[in-house]
Amino acid sequence: MSTPADVRLPEEITVPVEGGDLAALYWAADAPAAPLVVLVHGITSNAMVWAPVASALAGGCQVVAPDLRGRGLSAGLPSPYGLGVHAADVTALLEAFGADDDAGADVTVLVGHSMGGFVATLAAAGAARGLVHGLVLVDGGLPFPVPPAADTDTMLAAFLGPTLDRLGATFPDEAAVLSFWADHPTVGPWVDDPDVAAFLARDLTGTGPQLRSAVSPEAVRADGADMLRNEAVLEATADLPVPATLLWATRGMDGGKPGLYDEGRLADMGLAAARITAREVPDTDHDSLLWSPQGVAAVAAAVREAAARTD
Repeated sequence: MSTPADVRLPEEITVPVEGGDLAALYWAADAPAAPLVVLVHGITSNAMVWAPVASALAGGCQVVAPDLRGRGLSAGLPSPYGLGVHAADVTALLEAFGADDDAGADVTVLVGHSMGGFVATLAAAGAARGLVHGLVLVDGGLPFPVPPAADTDTMLAAFLGPTLDRLGATFPDEAAVLSFWADHPTVGPWVDDPDVAAFLARDLTGTGPQLRSAVSPEAVRADGADMLRNEAVLEATADLPVPATLLWATRGMDGGKPGLYDEGRLADMGLAAARITAREVPDTDHDSLLWSPQGVAAVAAAVREAAARTD
């Protein structure tokens, strides 16, 4: 979904966190005290992945999308990593925007995609408890089916597939980067979209012929182990202080069925007791949930519904 020419561009900002500054993109609201929406990306992603969703919300909400520690323009932030550290960084961002202040936004909605869903639930259930009024999980935040692997690296390779392949690669120029992604089963159909191209460009560091991903393999390893095996992370949804909406894709990270979630798995999770409402977004996969017209519309609608629920 290409970004219309009249849609406002985000501002690059930073927020002080432990060890340095967290980079983020900020889309302003048209009125004071508009809902604050914080968008948290996935394990090898960056803030720009949210551009279509942020554009759909901008104006009516103030929207902030951080580059998580070890990714994008936050790649230089030091370890330790792990989802608890990311939850603390997100909490610092919320506090910087006045979520704990009477002068700040009246309503705060936290949104997480893939691994970002686990960060969002961990923050909402822990360090940011009392600062979050609504929660939207986008194909993440609830336990994934864990591949039968004995070590973290093998487990992540089975789970993430070709998305991991770029972390050890170098590229002569951005055209070679786009050529690499063109073969990816869920990113490939979108490489000509300007928003997606900007997201892929934000992932890069260095210069040709040594362009490479800015993502820290150490961060991916630590965060992946937490996301797939850490019981405290996986159980955070049992103690959410606010209702949540899970939007799940029909297809998975490889573009095939089933996706990371399906009706059978979700039925066994006891979502009603946890105040989580699950909704399938038809004809989407793990990535196109953030880029396709129906995916963007579903996420934006869930955010507005969460904000209105607290009015």
